[in-house]
Amino acid sequence: MRYNATMTAKTRRKTPRLVCTEPASIPTATGTWKAIAFYDAADKTDGNTHVAFVMGDVAGAKDLPVRVQSECMTSEVFGSLKCDCDAQLRMAMRYVRTRGRGAIVYLRQEGRGIGIFNKIRAYHLQDHGLDTVEANLKLGLPPDSREYAAAAAILRKLGVVSVRLMTNNPQKLKDLEVEGVNVTARIPLRTRPNRFNREYLRIKKKRMGHDL
Repeated sequence: MRYNATMTAKTRRKTPRLVCTEPASIPTATGTWKAIAFYDAADKTDGNTHVAFVMGDVAGAKDLPVRVQSECMTSEVFGSLKCDCDAQLRMAMRYVRTRGRGAIVYLRQEGRGIGIFNKIRAYHLQDHGLDTVEANLKLGLPPDSREYAAAAAILRKLGVVSVRLMTNNPQKLKDLEVEGVNVTARIPLRTRPNRFNREYLRIKKKRMGHDL
């Protein structure tokens, strides 16, 4: 069972017609953010409501530090140590705080887009020796099915001109550029490995092209 990241950008998606809330202040350990929720007017369910956490005035901003984070319930809610998702989110929030301006775009696409049900199924296969890529393929699912049209639309709605993207994943950068995001730099998020996620990180580097 083989998979190698091709590093080719995905086809541009249809631009969602976003509806958003008014901003609300959210105090956190990394300062007070403005939270704005977004959903696609064509989607009548609440399951695809995304959120932007914004610090400072970002309208018209160039080279804005931006983290596009996909939902990871297991780490962000329950504290799972199997991945580095929560650690990257906290690192990105601290990075924005030190600079006084930036945005976290939080997308509702759990498990690289396969959803929490399939993610737990994939974890079961990992418990029996498969790696993160092999487990998804065994289930007939792509290793990474995330889309970024919504993230691009949110950044346009916020009035962001260009971004410095906080990510270790060059493919995410390419996909965002396809969606029209002007990415001027990539900021790596180097987290500290632990004994539970070390192999996961190795596979992300070796088989998915992440810069670790």
